[in-house]
Amino acid sequence: MSRTRNRALVVGLPLGAVLIAFILIRMRPEPPRSPPPERVPAVELAAVGAGSGPLPVFGNGTVRPRAEVELASQVGGRVSWVSPTLVSGAPVRAGEVLLRIEESDFVNAVAQARAQVAQDSVAVLEAEEEARIAGEEYAQFRARQGGTAGAPSPLVLREPQLQAARAALARSTAQLSDAELALERTRVRAPFDGMVRSESVDVGSFVASGQSVAVVFSTDVVEVVVPLSDADAAVIPGLWGLRTGSGDGAVEAEVVVEFGAGRFAWAGWVDRAETALDEQSRTIDIVVRVANPFRPGRSIGGGSADADAPPLLVGQYAEVRIAGRDGDYRVVPRRALQPGDEVWAVADSTVRVVPVRVLQQAGDSVFVTGEFAPGEGVVVSGVSLATDGMKVRPSNPGW
Repeated sequence: MSRTRNRALVVGLPLGAVLIAFILIRMRPEPPRSPPPERVPAVELAAVGAGSGPLPVFGNGTVRPRAEVELASQVGGRVSWVSPTLVSGAPVRAGEVLLRIEESDFVNAVAQARAQVAQDSVAVLEAEEEARIAGEEYAQFRARQGGTAGAPSPLVLREPQLQAARAALARSTAQLSDAELALERTRVRAPFDGMVRSESVDVGSFVASGQSVAVVFSTDVVEVVVPLSDADAAVIPGLWGLRTGSGDGAVEAEVVVEFGAGRFAWAGWVDRAETALDEQSRTIDIVVRVANPFRPGRSIGGGSADADAPPLLVGQYAEVRIAGRDGDYRVVPRRALQPGDEVWAVADSTVRVVPVRVLQQAGDSVFVTGEFAPGEGVVVSGVSLATDGMKVRPSNPGW
């Protein structure tokens, strides 16, 4: 009996477990069903801008003066007076006396030279009179000889003595001019309207001839040297035919600087292109000039154009916008430009590959020409490869 029950348990337990497992499997709930994930990639689109007129060429550079000179004394001596305007940052006018060197020695030299001129002038008068008398005496002698006397020698007529007296007068006159010039040079003057960058002299100091006493730069015109690639320089019309310094018919430019929270602009022009490539960067230096740079700049965003507008300061870092060749163009984000100079345009969720010609790249924008349809956007992110007819879906609102 016991043996039969054990056999029943050995056989029944596995069968029961199998039966229970079968019942549980049949009674399990069905898993939720969901549609397969969408395979159309999401992309970010950007608008295509349209433009016409001069194609802008952008660059950067540092403002420098048109002319900057070191003022040096042409004579040596002790400084007796210094102008109140001879301080760094002060404006000066052309011809203004900036300092004077003690002139007593030079005044005495002028007086001595004038005395010598007066003395030599008397000597010339005496020599002329003696030559006249010698000529008359020889004429009387020849008359007494019945015209048989020969031609007189220059010494008889005292011509060498007269020439020597006149040469001495010319020498002393030149010495007087030198003395007067040296006296004038005791006054160091500003060579042009400008501003003092630095000065290194004061009353009582001794300066030698040729010693620098100040640095002055002009304020009528400043220059901004803008390094450009040959592709960018080629967009500037008539670059190699510009007449340096004239500004007549030159290519327009705009110089922009930041001051505080504002941005200010000055109108300028392209003056010239330097005809040597930079050996390090392989760029062409374009020189942009701005006239009257110390007038207040025009506000183009933040700040006031009246009270708070600054001048265009020498040494300031500036952005430059040059008016290039005229034409029609499109503006797309730099991220939209793909290798091989192509752009992926999207309309109605369909990609169209548009070949473009790059005219100019500036900041985050690229100026191109190409066949774009109205209302198309361009892909800036989301896919790394696209083909004509490929389906996409815009991820940013508004598309």
